[in-house]
Amino acid sequence: MKSLFVPIALLALSATVFLFSCARSGRTTEERAPRIVNLINFVRNTEPRPVNISDEELYRTTLAQTELLRRHGLKGTFLLQYDALINPKYQALMKQALAEGSEVGGWWEITQPHVEAAGMEWRGAYPWDWHANVGFSSGYEPQEREKLVDTYMAKFKEVFGRYPASVGSWFIDARTLQYMADRYGIVASCNCRDQVGTDGYTLWGGYWNQGYYPSKLNAYMPAQTRDGQIGVPVFRMLGSDPINQYDSGIGEPAQGVETLEPVYESGGGNPRWIDWFFGMMTEGECLAYQYVQAGQENSFTWPRMQRGLEYQVRVIDSLSRAGKLTVQTLAETGRWFRERFETTPPTSVVALSDCKEAGRGSVWYDCRNYRANPVWENGTFRFRDIHLFDQRLESDYLNEANPSTQCFYTTLPVVDGLNWSSVRDTAGLRLMFGNLSESPVRARVGEPEVERSAEGELRIAMPLDEGGRCVIRLNERSIRIELPPSAPYRLMLTTARDKRLPFTKIASREIRARIKDFDYGFRCTAGTIESNLQGAVFSVSPDGEGAIELEMATGR
Repeated sequence: MKSLFVPIALLALSATVFLFSCARSGRTTEERAPRIVNLINFVRNTEPRPVNISDEELYRTTLAQTELLRRHGLKGTFLLQYDALINPKYQALMKQALAEGSEVGGWWEITQPHVEAAGMEWRGAYPWDWHANVGFSSGYEPQEREKLVDTYMAKFKEVFGRYPASVGSWFIDARTLQYMADRYGIVASCNCRDQVGTDGYTLWGGYWNQGYYPSKLNAYMPAQTRDGQIGVPVFRMLGSDPINQYDSGIGEPAQGVETLEPVYESGGGNPRWIDWFFGMMTEGECLAYQYVQAGQENSFTWPRMQRGLEYQVRVIDSLSRAGKLTVQTLAETGRWFRERFETTPPTSVVALSDCKEAGRGSVWYDCRNYRANPVWENGTFRFRDIHLFDQRLESDYLNEANPSTQCFYTTLPVVDGLNWSSVRDTAGLRLMFGNLSESPVRARVGEPEVERSAEGELRIAMPLDEGGRCVIRLNERSIRIELPPSAPYRLMLTTARDKRLPFTKIASREIRARIKDFDYGFRCTAGTIESNLQGAVFSVSPDGEGAIELEMATGR
């Protein structure tokens, strides 16, 4: 394994080609924004899926994780499933971790001893069953969810003398999260990264990274107002590759995994990828804060995660000692967020150079109203993803138990470069050159530059091969594209054939859509929308000054 200090020393040289940045509201200071790492390991007492993993091996894995943090003098967050919470061995181990500065909180996957302690009948096939209808709170009726919370909190206080400040899970329903906040005062939560189909769980279209205040009606949906939000920030887990994770598994029923998780060689188990990821996180410009969760569930066992996790922790330790990042517990980050932001702030993740050296770049812009993902691929440009957020959209599981072994949390798609693509045809809202009567071609663009142009706004500028440049401004209200006047540029949405799209109305100044029984849409306040095109869903051409502006915060 190569020395840690060589790549870390070189990180500043490459920060111009890959950077993480984010924008905040209400502050104009030029102070260096914090880069925050949570070392979160969540703990199960039993693992029924691989039959050769014993409860003792799970315990030894968590023990090794505590020893790793101790060697580096770092604090972490250990989130305990109920079956681990009631195990005296874990109780003793966690009390030692608390004494060393770590946090102990709750991991909200539901187990047989948890359900039975709450006075209910267990419906699972195993003592811990990962299927959505029994292993997660959304599989239970609202009053049952409160019983599960009360039972867990009482046991936690009995063991540790207080209630947990943070509770995480792959997904927690809004009723449970609100109840935990109101009755027991939790200050932070975390949920799974965006994914399609993995383990039967789909979370797609949400706030892509960092943290957000969730809607009272849908814990996956960012809220737009203080009155409509649960006052507990939810942080996205697992550190997705901002370029390659999204496209992994196009045309397949489930995505692949390219994340910071140390068991995966395409990401967090690869020292080169780790250096790339952490280095650019710390050296990149950032308005508000940068965030990533490191760590691993003990189900993967220590032999599988050891190499990657030990390397990651060495990198984190080195960068922390150099003052380039801050290691916090999940609860500390939640308190910091609540003190700083009244509503969800705009943030971004900017990756202008691919670790795979495949000629790709990506920007993720998130705010309380929408997310957008501009990408560059070998000299062309498209919006790979645009999803709107609306706090009025209720989760399917708000008032009723989920009867299915799968679960689906989604937002409101305008562009979906994964689900609207096939292996042969990649969906996107592309920058094109040429009049509609002349079959436009993909515009050729040069290397982009990304900067903060205003408070809460991200500005992307790229040269155009035909002369001039394209400037994109992303802010809470709108997406604005500025092009050379009179030149035949346009944006065109193309998708794979036979994909079911949500659009119900495409007019010159407005597009409307529907998901289930929920209507949504956006307005075009500069430029003109055209439809009924061969090979495209719609086209947006600039106005006389070369501007296209799509208002993303309409109707709320």
